[in-house]
Amino acid sequence: MPESAPQPMSTVLIIEDDAESRRVMADLFTRDDWKVLEAKDGDAGLELALRNRPELILCDLLMPKSNGFHVCRTIREQLQPTKIIVVSGRDYGVDRTSALQAGADEYLLKPVTWELLSNTIDRLLPEIPRRPRTKAAAERESGPARVRPWGVRGSIPVPGKSTVRYGGNTSCVEVRADGEIIILDAGSGIRLLGLALDKEFGSRSMKLTLLISHTHWDHIQGLPFFTPAYNQKNLIRVLGYEGARAGLAKILASQMETPFFPVSLRELPSHLAIEELKEMEFQIGNVEVRSKFANHPGICAGYRLLTSSGSIAYSPDNEPYEQLKLQLASRDGIDEDEARDFATKRWSSLFKAATWRSWIRNIRTTSTRSTSVGATAQSAAWFHWRLMRMCASSCFSITIRIMTTK
Repeated sequence: MPESAPQPMSTVLIIEDDAESRRVMADLFTRDDWKVLEAKDGDAGLELALRNRPELILCDLLMPKSNGFHVCRTIREQLQPTKIIVVSGRDYGVDRTSALQAGADEYLLKPVTWELLSNTIDRLLPEIPRRPRTKAAAERESGPARVRPWGVRGSIPVPGKSTVRYGGNTSCVEVRADGEIIILDAGSGIRLLGLALDKEFGSRSMKLTLLISHTHWDHIQGLPFFTPAYNQKNLIRVLGYEGARAGLAKILASQMETPFFPVSLRELPSHLAIEELKEMEFQIGNVEVRSKFANHPGICAGYRLLTSSGSIAYSPDNEPYEQLKLQLASRDGIDEDEARDFATKRWSSLFKAATWRSWIRNIRTTSTRSTSVGATAQSAAWFHWRLMRMCASSCFSITIRIMTTK
């Protein structure tokens, strides 16, 4: 068979007045099979950018002739597809905000590691082919998916001997699959997860994705105490749907305003990107995600993660349609059979993406136990965890359904 044609090299333009910094950065990109252009001042950088139209531009802020803010504005006006990463030694919130407003796609602090820079490029330019992973990295990513609950309760954290079995923290579940670390909700359990991640990664940077099911407080209250968000090396992507009364970013920031918390959301040193979801199906790396709105006050979604090991469905808050519809039927004089039929169809619709298979096994688990998807599963088997949560005087459950396929 004839060999396929080699992929054309992607182009990066490095605009940096410090010769040594420029050389080091150029060497890193060259090793990763990029075509590298270099400019030592803003004017030269603009000329090269407009002539060569690179896919990526790395730009300092304080440079001779044209500063980085002017470079960002000019490039953004004339080269819309080009991604711009500002790399600066200035850790001022006003500089970060001004650079992003001028057209930069990301703002990184010097010295920047190749791991963090590479992760940022993967997020900004996912369509660009990259050098194949090393065998060791591929082996790490090919293992079975793992699920670990860090918080399974509702409303408020409940410490004490009565919560020893299921833990006292509010909603947070860690999923590792296909090279991704995906966090489901940011209740108080995310604090312990953050400490564990810091211990595991040490000085290495992290790339994390946080999926918010909804913005009721027991699902976001742990975010201000998530220690990886206080490390400038880390890249954290926060995804969720717009709230009923305000946008996702505004809601997450409001609980960290001055009257309530000493550090604001915009002051967090990590590279935290908040994105409001518009589609019901999307990708997190190689993991396909399908979402479905739940029957819960406000905007609330459940997520199904389709991994190479199987699928994981996370549906933390969903009131049973049948109970509610029958109550309304008796109140409003509606036929109970009609109400029950409607409720059954709505429930089926919520989980229509998953056809429950031949058998279900109930497992009681604690918030400190990690389980591998498929580690003990038979072909096409379902694991059904019903993690009991206390919510005021009622008893609800987080349901995680895992399907393995062979």
